Amino acid sequence: MTVIEAARALGRVVQADERYVEYVRAKKANDEDEELQNLIGEFNLVRQNLALESDKEADQVDNEKVKELTAKMHSAYNAVMTNENMALFTMAKQGMDKLMSEINTILTYSVEGEDPETCPSEPPQAACSGNCGTCGGGCG
Repeated sequence: MTVIEAARALGRVVQADERYVEYVRAKKANDEDEELQNLIGEFNLVRQNLALESDKEADQVDNEKVKELTAKMHSAYNAVMTNENMALFTMAKQGMDKLMSEINTILTYSVEGEDPETCPSEPPQAACSGNCGTCGGGCG
């Protein structure tokens, strides 16, 4: 078996995994949720209007309009994220992201010469320096 053939076989196994099945189901539910799609559209429109206002020259920016649009954007975002289908999708996506991270970790260790059968599937955790600007994103 070639590496490419093995990658294709891995792709088939991933697609059979319950995390993938749940992710696809949740994505489909999101796509078919008309209310959610409208909320996302509203959020994107407000975000676009905020960007247009914020990108103006400093003396041309209407600060009250920026405050108003920022509040609307936060409200629209909260409406999107509290939608039941979006909440389920977010959880399913986190499961898929974790699966892909584990796969990538094993492949990375393998490329570095580790035994694929015994290398860890979790990426090493870096110690927190307290400076989030240099962080790789390991916090909660």
